[in-house]
Amino acid sequence: MSRRIVALALGCAVAAAACGVGTESLAPSGPVGLPTAGGCPSSQPPALPAGETRTVTIETSEGQIVLRVEGSLSPIAAGNFAALATCGYYDGVVFHRAATLEDGTPFVIQGGDPTGSGSGGPGYTIQDEPVTATYQRGTVAMARSNQPNSQGSQFFIVLSDAAGPILASFNTYAIFATVIEGMDVADAIHAAADAELPTNPIAMDRVTVSSP
Repeated sequence: MSRRIVALALGCAVAAAACGVGTESLAPSGPVGLPTAGGCPSSQPPALPAGETRTVTIETSEGQIVLRVEGSLSPIAAGNFAALATCGYYDGVVFHRAATLEDGTPFVIQGGDPTGSGSGGPGYTIQDEPVTATYQRGTVAMARSNQPNSQGSQFFIVLSDAAGPILASFNTYAIFATVIEGMDVADAIHAAADAELPTNPIAMDRVTVSSP
């Protein structure tokens, strides 16, 4: 399968077939917890119930990306992302990765690591869930390592339908949202990158959450 997906975690010196789409080196998840005094969760937050949705707007210097987060897709991942977005966790955090397939097709943009290194996260991880949808352009899914229950705050946006079979071959990245507006902005963020790990990555200036 033709692909160029560089592994990002320290200590992970092989291709993404072993490392996955980005990684987060974090402590194991504790029990479900409530937000801390600072407003952000300190452990896995409550799941977003099936049937509930949230609209998340990511403001960047390239424009806005609007996501529909769905509890029916991956309740734990959806609830976690919504909780982190609500508390302002993602404000100022960059899209630290812009991956491309070997044939030059844009693959994904990835963000959500407050350190910008590709190995950080919120200080906890969340439980894995079955993949319940198809990876395609506009899919939003959690990044993780090849270790069980290693998802935290990093996520990626799929830029091409050609990425679908590659991601499906792993079938471990929990799909929790879809881009409903601003795929041109996601494309522009990828195009602005001077390398897979950009030297001047585009930031999520402000991320807000609303209910339908």
